Amino acid sequence: MADPTTPDDTDPFDAIVDAPFDAALSERYLVYALSTITARSLPDLRDGLKPVHRRLLWTMRQLKLSPDSTFKKSARVVGEVIGKYHPHGDTAAYDAMVRLAQDFSLRYPLVEGQGNFGNIDGDNAAAYRYTEARLTKTAMQLMEGLDAGTVDFIPTYNGEEEEPELMPGLFPNLLANGASGIAVGMATNIPSHNVAEIIDATLELIDNPHVEHERLMELMQGPDFATGGQLVDSKEVISAAYRTGRGSFRLRGVFNAPEAEKAEDQAAGIERLGGGQWQLVITQIPYQVQKGKLIEQIAQAIADKKLPILDDVRDESDESIRIVLVPRSRNVDPDLLKESIFKLTDMETRFGLNMNVLDATRTPMVMGLKELLQNWTAAQIEILQRRTQHRLDQIARRLELVEGYITAFLNLDRVIEIIRYEDEPKQVMMAEFALTDRQAEAILNMRLRSLRKLEEMELRTEKDTLLKEQEELNKLLESPARQRTRLKKDLRALRKDYAEDTALGARRTRIEEAAPAVEFSMDAMIEKEPVTVILSQKGWIRGAKGHVDLTQEFKYKEGDAQAFIIHAQTTDKLLIAGSDGRFYTLGCDKLPGARGFGEPVRNMIDLPSESSIASMLVHKPEGRLLLASSNGKGFIAETKELIAETKKGKQVVNLKGSAKLQVIREIPEGHDHVAAVGDNRKLIVFNMEEMPVMARGQGVMLQRYRDGGLSDATTFTLADGLSWQMGGSGERTRTESDIWQWKVARGAAGRMPPQGFPKDNRF
Repeated sequence: MADPTTPDDTDPFDAIVDAPFDAALSERYLVYALSTITARSLPDLRDGLKPVHRRLLWTMRQLKLSPDSTFKKSARVVGEVIGKYHPHGDTAAYDAMVRLAQDFSLRYPLVEGQGNFGNIDGDNAAAYRYTEARLTKTAMQLMEGLDAGTVDFIPTYNGEEEEPELMPGLFPNLLANGASGIAVGMATNIPSHNVAEIIDATLELIDNPHVEHERLMELMQGPDFATGGQLVDSKEVISAAYRTGRGSFRLRGVFNAPEAEKAEDQAAGIERLGGGQWQLVITQIPYQVQKGKLIEQIAQAIADKKLPILDDVRDESDESIRIVLVPRSRNVDPDLLKESIFKLTDMETRFGLNMNVLDATRTPMVMGLKELLQNWTAAQIEILQRRTQHRLDQIARRLELVEGYITAFLNLDRVIEIIRYEDEPKQVMMAEFALTDRQAEAILNMRLRSLRKLEEMELRTEKDTLLKEQEELNKLLESPARQRTRLKKDLRALRKDYAEDTALGARRTRIEEAAPAVEFSMDAMIEKEPVTVILSQKGWIRGAKGHVDLTQEFKYKEGDAQAFIIHAQTTDKLLIAGSDGRFYTLGCDKLPGARGFGEPVRNMIDLPSESSIASMLVHKPEGRLLLASSNGKGFIAETKELIAETKKGKQVVNLKGSAKLQVIREIPEGHDHVAAVGDNRKLIVFNMEEMPVMARGQGVMLQRYRDGGLSDATTFTLADGLSWQMGGSGERTRTESDIWQWKVARGAAGRMPPQGFPKDNRF
């Protein structure tokens, strides 16, 4: 116990450092950031592994889970990993292990799983107490040489165990399986590639260190994803991305029908069903897209009527993917259906390339393809040198013992005598036969039964063999050219296991630039059918199938009657003009059926309660309309400018005071004059060139009035004369060809119309 009378010189406040908060924060955050970058998120270019993956493989090797051994529970592996090497959560370790076993996540799986390890639908793996695992042949190739002094071993987090700093195997895991990760301030995203192509490019680089990037891209075409798919970018785009280590690729799923009779149908993914019916089959989907989510997207697009040309989607997959798309009718264009699927769903995705890795000095940097292969080759040469030196050290130690055994054989009786009679036989043998401590110790530790093995010829043969191997290894260690030759030999041997004709080595992703996309709109996906559109005075709208007689009687609600009726097609757009000068757009395919009274048009467009419907007509892309308000102002509008994108419509005619949109007339081809008549029954005719073409505005004055306003206006061809509809039954018209006396400049007051002009002042 401390003496209370002794003053305590230590002040706890002495340990407090007075520093600016921002400096202290930045210093600590930098430590965290560096830890995340170097010890968690970015892979090492030498073995392509992050620490958690490396520790998983090392643990499984320690548990002797080789490809020819029995499986062991995943819980055993995870427990060993987090207990000895990786002080993190069991979920993180197990998730990493599951990914190493998924053949749809890794191009060359490093773990062989038994049990439920998840699926491409997006379902999770079973808990680790239910699954079992062992290493694959690829993982063993990646770890080959761990016992040959090829890499350094570092202490674990608690100093109780040791783990390898990296895996020394020749398998090019970084490019073969790719990597992805998000660190602090940086990220990496490397796709998987074909091992045979990686080795071919590496061999070319070893033979010619100054090889052009284009030559490497000829050998290594691009990504080779676990789920296949088709890369649809041009070779130039792909090459540019690999030159810098940054870029992106467009990846599509594949339509294919292996059971189709015709080769062109197989390639197009079309299965003929007879009677002209057909269906599309998807056999590959883009990497990292969940099959279940893709099917949900397609089904949702059908429900939202974004894919009206598609009737149904079915999942007929077993171990292989088979998604069937059933078109609405046999007349649907297959290419249009494919393009719409690519555009509206994840059947086409983008994969961002970011080859950000840790180099041999644990420094993060983005590398192009050539630089990355150069660094990986240099690392393999260093591993080869370390393996060679390790073997030389083993040979030197064995030669020392063999020479001691030969000495003992030549003086066997004397050695036995020394051992029997001397108190310190080791020292006596070392002095008498000039033996080293290890040689003498080895002789003393020999069992009697081993004496029969001390045959001079065998010992000398072993010595000669070791000396020959030592000489070859020394030559290898001293010659960079021999090292490159040895590396090439080893790479060619590895390539045989991943050749193009093997199940594992065959390329899965097609690299084929796509044809220019088929331009399509939602209208193009609507099946064209005739329809008769009926709009009542109280604003109820419906669409009757076919082009029915416009003069026939239709049923309306009590107190309601017909306002507008026109023939159209389901692919047409309706233009509905409000009396407030605002135009609205409706698709004829979205109209309610004509079995009832229809639906209120105000449910489909945001027409203000104080406004009424002034006109309804079919939109013609290249048409023109004469628009005029009740105060006598107007202009010409191109119909392509009148389409509204939302329910709120589009304001076209600006109105002041109590003015209303009075005239909406289509202008037929060839019309060159405008006729306007006022409430005062005065008529004016002027040249259409005096009317401006506008997208929005009030327009110009057509006719001036002392009292009242504009009653009606129309367009006509002066040479044919002005026509108007007569009253009474039937559709009789009258034409006044001698119209010159009413022709004046725009904006005049006008004069009384010809004899027989309708009393309602309407054309």
